[in-house]
Amino acid sequence: MSSSLNISTRADYDAVLVDIVDYVMQYDITSKVAFETAHYCLLDTLGCGLEALEYPACKKLMGPIVPGTVVPQGARVPGTQFQLDPIQAAFNIGAMIRWLDFNDTWLAAEWGHPSDNLGGILATADWLSRTAVAAGKTPLTLHHVLTAMIKAHEIQGCLALENSFNQVGLDHVLLVKVASTAVVAEMLGLSRDEILSAVSNAWIDGQSLRTYRHAPNAGSRKSWAAGDATSRAVRLALIAKTGEMGYPSALTAKTWGFYDVLFNGKPFKFQRPYGNYVMENVLFKISFPAEFHAQTAVEAAMTVHQQLQQTGKRAEDIKRITIRTHQACIRIIDKHGPLNNPADRDHCIQYMVAIPLIFGRLTAGDYEDGIAADQRIDALREKITCVEDPMLTQDYHDPQKRAIGNGISVEFNDGSTFEEVLVEYPIGHARRRQDGIPLLVKKFKTNLARQFPEKQQQRILDASLDLEKLVQMPVNEYLDLYVI
Repeated sequence: MSSSLNISTRADYDAVLVDIVDYVMQYDITSKVAFETAHYCLLDTLGCGLEALEYPACKKLMGPIVPGTVVPQGARVPGTQFQLDPIQAAFNIGAMIRWLDFNDTWLAAEWGHPSDNLGGILATADWLSRTAVAAGKTPLTLHHVLTAMIKAHEIQGCLALENSFNQVGLDHVLLVKVASTAVVAEMLGLSRDEILSAVSNAWIDGQSLRTYRHAPNAGSRKSWAAGDATSRAVRLALIAKTGEMGYPSALTAKTWGFYDVLFNGKPFKFQRPYGNYVMENVLFKISFPAEFHAQTAVEAAMTVHQQLQQTGKRAEDIKRITIRTHQACIRIIDKHGPLNNPADRDHCIQYMVAIPLIFGRLTAGDYEDGIAADQRIDALREKITCVEDPMLTQDYHDPQKRAIGNGISVEFNDGSTFEEVLVEYPIGHARRRQDGIPLLVKKFKTNLARQFPEKQQQRILDASLDLEKLVQMPVNEYLDLYVI
C-alpha cells in the first residue's frame, strides 16, 4: 500500500461537518413564517402517524423490542399506550409518520421527507422532559421541538438541494440520520466536540440502499426506513454523549471517506447557507397519500374525472393518456408491469392517475390488494405514457419556483380529446399556503377522529391549534394527550 495512504495524523473536522454543528448550536431562528409552518408540520406529521395505526402492517411494528418491557420516564408513542426508551420510541414514531407516504416532502437533486426527523426529535424531547420532571427540573417545551424541526428540515433539505444520493444508489433516509443526529445531540446538551463526533459517525455509518424502493424489490421497508434512520440517530447521539471518539475526515479521507467510497469521489455542493429556507418552503401532502412527484398529476386526474362525468364518457372509452411531466417523476414513479404490493403501487404514477380517473378519489386504502384487483386499473395503466418536458424539469429545479408540474392529455377511442389539464403547484406548495392550511387542519382533525373519542380530540385541538399556547406547553404534557 502506498505510504500516502498511511497518514496517521488526525485532521481537522471536515468543513461540511463543522457547518452543520455550528448551525445547530449557534443559529437563532427568528422567522415567524418558519415557526408557523413548523407548527402545522407538527400537527400534520402526528396526524399521518395516527392514520397509519389503522393498518395492521404498521401497527405490528409498534411497541418495545422485547414485549412487555416498561421504561420509567420513557417516551410516549402517540395513539398507543407504549412508553419506550428513546431509541425504540423514535423508531415507532418514525415508522408511523412515514408509513402511508402522506407526510411532508422536499424535492431537489435529492428528494425526501424532512418531517421524518420528528421521530427522533419527539422521542428524545419527551424522554428528557419526563426525566427532568422526575428529578424536579424543568421539562422541554414544544418550542424546543419546533426549533429542532426547523433545523433538521434545513440540514436535510440544504444537503439535498445540489447532491443526488439516489444517483449513486443511496436512499434519502441517510439525510434523515444525519439531520436527526445533529439536532438530537444538541437537545441532549452535548458539547461541540461531542456533536461533531456524533455527526461524523452518522456519515460513516452503514447507509441504506434504494433497493426497497424499486422493482423488482419494492417493498414495505420504504415505510419504516426513516424510522430506522431517526432511531439510529438517537443511538449515535447517545454514544457520543459517553465521550466516544469522532472521525474528523469522515467525508474527505482519501480512499476510505464517504466521498471516495460512496459518492464517486465528488465533494458535496451547496446552494445556500443553513437558515430557515427549507421549513418555509416545504411541501405538505394534503389531499392525496401519493408520492409527491405525482401530486399534481392526481389533482389533474381528478379534474379529468369531473370532465368524464360531465360528458358521459367512461374510463373504458379512453384510447390514450399522455402525462407531460418532469425528469424526476419519470426516474422515480414511471412504472410499468406488475405491481406486487401497496408499496409498489404508491410509487407508480400510472396507478395513482388511474384510480381517480375510475373512482374519483385516491386514498391510502386504494393501494391495498382488494382495490388493486379491479382489472380496469391495469387496463388503464397500459394506456398511460409519461413524456418529459424540459421546461417542467427546469421549473422543478428553479429555487424561485420549485414547481412539480404534471399535465394530462386524454384521447378517446372515437377520436375526440380533452384539452390538457396542467397543474404546476400542488395544494401543499408554499405558493398555495393560504388555500392549503385550512385543508391541512381538516386532515389533522380527521386523523384525530380515527383514534380518539370526541372529548379527547377536543383536548388535543385546544392544546394544538393556538401556536402561542402550544410553544409554552411541556412536551410530556402534550404527548400525554395522545395516550389511547
